[in-house]
Amino acid sequence: MDAARKPHRFVLVTIGSAGDLFPFLRIALALLAAGHRVSFLGPVQHEPFVKAAGLPFHGLPADPAVLDHPDLWHPTRGFGVVWQATRPAMAAVPAFMAALPPDEPCTMLVHPLALPEADLCRAARPGLRIAGAFLAPSNLPTVHDPLLLGPWRVPRWVPHGVRRRLWRFLAARFVDPVALPDVNAARAAAGLAPVRALIDTMFSIADLSVALFPDWFASTQPDWPRPMVRSGFPLFDPDPQAALSPALQQFPGQGGRPLVFTPGTGNRQARAYFEHAIEATRLLGERAVFLTPHRDQLPAELPHHVLWQEYVPLRALLPQVAVLVHHGGIGTTAEALHAGTAQLVVPLAHDQFDNGARVQALGVGRSLPAARLTTPRLLSCLEALLDDEALPGRCHAVARHFGADAGMEAVVHALEELAGDRLRS
Repeated sequence: MDAARKPHRFVLVTIGSAGDLFPFLRIALALLAAGHRVSFLGPVQHEPFVKAAGLPFHGLPADPAVLDHPDLWHPTRGFGVVWQATRPAMAAVPAFMAALPPDEPCTMLVHPLALPEADLCRAARPGLRIAGAFLAPSNLPTVHDPLLLGPWRVPRWVPHGVRRRLWRFLAARFVDPVALPDVNAARAAAGLAPVRALIDTMFSIADLSVALFPDWFASTQPDWPRPMVRSGFPLFDPDPQAALSPALQQFPGQGGRPLVFTPGTGNRQARAYFEHAIEATRLLGERAVFLTPHRDQLPAELPHHVLWQEYVPLRALLPQVAVLVHHGGIGTTAEALHAGTAQLVVPLAHDQFDNGARVQALGVGRSLPAARLTTPRLLSCLEALLDDEALPGRCHAVARHFGADAGMEAVVHALEELAGDRLRS
């Protein structure tokens, strides 16, 4: 760190799966390397990842039962499930901030769903600076193209005014009734005025927006919040030296490059997905690797052309893969782009539809919404990808965009600038 500056405390807050966690870990380590103090708040089940990275960890409550909620992966009702599941964790954030020395300068970098609680922290700690970290383009609403509202693509000819009304209608229908009672109850307890629209409020809270994806994946839109700093994908490998299991090391050697299927580590409702995958790969005459920590989603006895693995580091596996079939989480999408691996995205909810559309627009894969997934459709998509002789070249061209720094220097500099004169001795 420059001699004219002194260490500063940055408090990072995230929720969700490992895909949500890893970008925050990459930023935390960059801040630590720059000489700052870091406090890391995340779901308690992620403690091993955070501790292994050498970071101090404050676990937030998480209920694994949410993974069995029937609406978790619903295109419109899924937000409500996620929101309610994260409220106990978010309620712990103001208490953590209140326990810090009141005269210690600090800055928060938080997941978008933690922004309302960050605002409560600022009410109790005047002058607190807040940055919002946006992991995927669809976390930042826009009226500009490409525009997907869940699984529904808005045609280019629809005027911007109509698009704004669509956004407001969807927020009023599916977001505000779920979120505002909690937000306004907490604000009332803190002596703050109620808010009328969650999304509008959220994007007025952050003093800085950090877009954790590159411009070539999603260009900056005119209606995204400012100021904003852009980065590349902040990929994080929790165990870069991890080796593939003996069974998996032998599997590619049995002829050809296998297809890999994963519905995401947090998906415990993928039984039909795997059934279609078994039949489609049988018809193709291809071998498949199934990645899921939830073995009970699979048949008790798997056919000889399928290998199940509880967890595999994608960084080590993807170079040996013909096609990665996955849910469209931004972390998995980014790892496949980095590896130059073709993708078939099978989105269910949240940001996954938009991520899948961007994969398709880049020419490195296809998108097949989970609601339309059948064995014939899966088979047709896989055949098209495997028969596309130009696809590997396009995938490798995209992979060349990745650099070692991933824009972390710019992100750290922007966060230090946000802290401003607090960093100066």
